[in-house]
Order: sequence, then C-alpha cells, then structure tokens
Amino acid sequence: MNETGERSDAAAEHVPNRDVTIVAHDAGSVGGMERQLAELIEGLDSRGYDVTVIARSCEVANKERVRFHRVRGPGRPFLLAYPWFLIAGTLAVRRHRRGVVQATGAIVLNRVDVIAVHCCHQAYEAKPGRPTRMFRAYGRAVGVLKRVVERWCVRLNPTATFVCVSDGVATEMREYFPRTAGRVVTIHNGVDTRAFAPGSRRTDALELRAGLGLPEGRLVAAFVGGDWEHKGLAHAIRALEQAREWELVVAGRGQPELYRDLACSSGVEERVHWLGVRSDIEPVFELADAFVLPSSYETFSLVTFEAAATGLPIIATPVNGVRELIEDGVNGYLIDASADAIAERLRGLAANQQLRERLGVAARSSALAFPWERMIAEHSALYGRLADGHA
Repeated sequence: MNETGERSDAAAEHVPNRDVTIVAHDAGSVGGMERQLAELIEGLDSRGYDVTVIARSCEVANKERVRFHRVRGPGRPFLLAYPWFLIAGTLAVRRHRRGVVQATGAIVLNRVDVIAVHCCHQAYEAKPGRPTRMFRAYGRAVGVLKRVVERWCVRLNPTATFVCVSDGVATEMREYFPRTAGRVVTIHNGVDTRAFAPGSRRTDALELRAGLGLPEGRLVAAFVGGDWEHKGLAHAIRALEQAREWELVVAGRGQPELYRDLACSSGVEERVHWLGVRSDIEPVFELADAFVLPSSYETFSLVTFEAAATGLPIIATPVNGVRELIEDGVNGYLIDASADAIAERLRGLAANQQLRERLGVAARSSALAFPWERMIAEHSALYGRLADGHA
C-alpha cells in the first residue's frame, strides 16, 4: 500500500464493478471498529476487489495491494479532530473516490452509497470519564456535535444504505430516522474464531499470569474495554467484595487512578490487576475463567463475542449485540448492571467447575455463527447489488 495511489506489480488485475472505497478515521489492529475495518479491507482484497482507503491511518496485511490516501490531521482531541476530518476527508473523497463508497459513520459530507453505522448517536449518551464540571461539559459538547453531524449526513444521503452492526442498532436507526427504514440492514461484525479459541494462546496466557503474580488456582474474571464509567467497571470491582474466590484483570484505556481508589476503599486492591491498552487481547481471555461486562450501552460489543469464542462463560448486561449472542443460563448470564448481580453469578461459577465448562462450550458454539468470512461475504453481496443498481 502507498500514499500515491499507485498499485504495486504484485496487485491483482482490475475487475470491472469491483471498485470499493472505504472511508474511516482509522483502520488497524487496536479497537473493535478498527479491527473490523482492517479485516473487511483484507477480505475484499482477497476477493478481487480494488480497494481504496481514505483514512488517517491504515494498518492491513496486504499493504501493497490497497490504494491508501492518508488524511493528515490530529487524532485528538475529538472536538478538533472530528471537524478537521469532516472537512479534509470530504475533500479527499471528492478527489479519490472509486466505485461503491462506504463511510464509517457520519464522518464526511459527501453523498455515499453505504454508511456503516457502528453507533446511532441519537440513542447513545456518553458518560464523562471523570466526575468534573470540565469533563461533563466536554462530553456534552462531543455528544451534541456527533448528533448534529449524524442528522446532517442522513439528510445528505437520501438513497444510501445504512449497514448496522447489530439488530439493536438497526432498530435505533429506524426509530430515530424513520425515512431510512427501508434502507437499513444488519450486517453483524465478525469474530476471528481461529485466533480467539480455547488453547490458542496458552503459553502466552501462562506467562501473563505469572507476570501478574496471580496466585495458583485462583479464578480470574476478565474485563476488557475503554470508557470504564460507561462499561460498568465500578460494578465489577465492587462485586469482588462478595466474590472472594475471584481475581479481576482489567484491559483497556481508562482512568486507573480513580478505580484504584475504588478498589482500595472496597478492600480488593490486591485482587484487581491493570493491564492497560493491549493489541494482543487473546492471552487475556485465555488466562480467564469468565468474562464480565456490565455495560450500560453497546452497539455490538466485539469483546464479548471474542470472549465467548475463547470459551468463557459470559456475565453481561443485555445490551445491543449481547442479546443476539447470549441466552441466559445457556451460554452465559444476562444481568442487571450491579455489583450484587455480578457477585451472585461469580459465586455460582466458582462453586461449579462443570457449570463453567458447560457455559463456556456453549458460548464458543454461539460465537462460531459470527465468523469474519460471513461479515465479508455479506458486504461483498451488498456491494455487488449496489454496483449493479439493484440494492
């Protein structure tokens, strides 16, 4: 892949009606949405598409076979980076678009063929990461900007197809934008069921466990994700007070100092282990005995699907995506976002190894219905209909 838009000699021959342009802030290995985009780009390339990517960054395997046009600009803070890309990305799309154009959310002001909806911002209300007046005001400003631009982009695209990552997000789009109802479809995100599989990273998991100093024989619950206030990390930490058999490992970006204080005040600080942001999340799931995510809102919750694919019992709130994966008591538990509910399920799992194994096997079986290949094939079929004028 290069920034000049020139294909290398190793590139496949151009196939008529197989041009696709993907517009995104970033495509790469860190972040659920970014990983989905990278896999989609690679999958389309392997199917003979000529793929153009317009983004700030693009990390994919077959770099030399993708036309990458970098949109230079800041990645943070959001209130600067978002409008910057909105303008610069719009100009880049106008100049470099080829074939079917898919925008990843409301990020450009062009007319496009497909808008991938990873979040309906009319339905989502972010919670500030820090309980201060400044952060609350900043969060409100971010929410207003996202909702205004989202409404604007929907009006600009009266014929676009809106591809939602879960049935719940599709329902939200139809509710908040009734005129799009006939153009809303669901294509679930995919899961790498080979990388996320029981035993796939056993050695790495053992090394990670030793590095964290996890006591031999102790049960481990995994919490993975950013935006900790929103995803309910406080509930998971408080649950340890009542579930004394368990340790908790936390991976993702957040405010560790706030939650370390909470762990200290709850008397569980020695049982909470902080991993930070990781690009290799597989060993985290491999060392765990259960996955906990008491989130107040999700659009798909890729990490829940990855944990299930690894064979972990799931303890999660019935948010978008999770409802489509977890059947209460069959492959995990659907709970209220509370420490008491989490603790009750953790104690039950601690007392019954066969239950943990049964739920884990069932979770793995359910996750196998959402492979990368299915997601790529459904996008390919949509692009084919659009290219032929039959979407």
